[in-house]
Amino acid sequence: MGKGNPARGLQAGLIETIGRATLSRSPSSSAQAARQALADQLKEIRSEAGLTAKALAAEAGWDRTKVSHIEHARRSPSAEDIRTWCRACGVDDRSEDLVASLRTAEGMWVEWRRMERGGLKRAQESVVPLFERTRMFRSYSSWLLPGLLQTEDYTRAVLQAVRRRRGLIDDVEAAVAVRMERKQLLRRPGRTFAFLVEESVLRTGVGGADVMRGQLAHLAEAGSQPSVSLGIVPMKPDREIRQVEDFWIYDGDQVSVELVSGYLTITNPREIAMYGQVFSALADEAVYGARARHLLRSALDGLSDGK
Repeated sequence: MGKGNPARGLQAGLIETIGRATLSRSPSSSAQAARQALADQLKEIRSEAGLTAKALAAEAGWDRTKVSHIEHARRSPSAEDIRTWCRACGVDDRSEDLVASLRTAEGMWVEWRRMERGGLKRAQESVVPLFERTRMFRSYSSWLLPGLLQTEDYTRAVLQAVRRRRGLIDDVEAAVAVRMERKQLLRRPGRTFAFLVEESVLRTGVGGADVMRGQLAHLAEAGSQPSVSLGIVPMKPDREIRQVEDFWIYDGDQVSVELVSGYLTITNPREIAMYGQVFSALADEAVYGARARHLLRSALDGLSDGK
């Protein structure tokens, strides 16, 4: 499609929207939107009960500013806050549904330090059930190659760097073993895998030249499997769709986004559809087959001894 194509322009706008959501808000617009939706429901309950914010605070025995902070999503309520709110407004029967909404909002966002508190092996094991039940995988990578396509040496280099940076216990070898075992999914029947990788990822030099040589050769081999589609998004100055952060789409049920500070889980159907559109737009930019292999060879040729 040419630069003047309206559909491509809309796709670029969608990429920009997702990019702002993942990069410019903290921790994410999706998690914040979920908190705001809960706050709006609580405000509506108060209004329907005919209570002012001041009256509700007095009834609950709270500081007078607490209600306002909760309703503007500046402060997250606790489960007990929600129960007290509903009781004061005469709608005890709604409290548990709202507590469930709170748990959903809290569960969307997990900081890396919390996710990896028990070590890297446990963090790797935590996603096994999700991978086991998924039949169609779509993965986009702008930072690192996706785990299912990594060699053992590449995975080891990545996890060693993570361990050092975050000061974690040294269970790297056990974590590597879990990830290597998960790669067997690529050969199981009834599953399909669509990977999109930015060309820049092929040139990151993770683990040094020898590790990258083995990794690039493995990538070419993995991309030839019948269940795998491998697209590489070329680096070019006239590109219409910019990079976003790494994400996975599991069937049509869930999206996982890897951010600098944590791990975001999205289950809202509208947002899942947005990521599906972004993936399709990036897939249109990617090259496959012989053209993808050319980029792999170019990355191999760019490796220098001793680096």
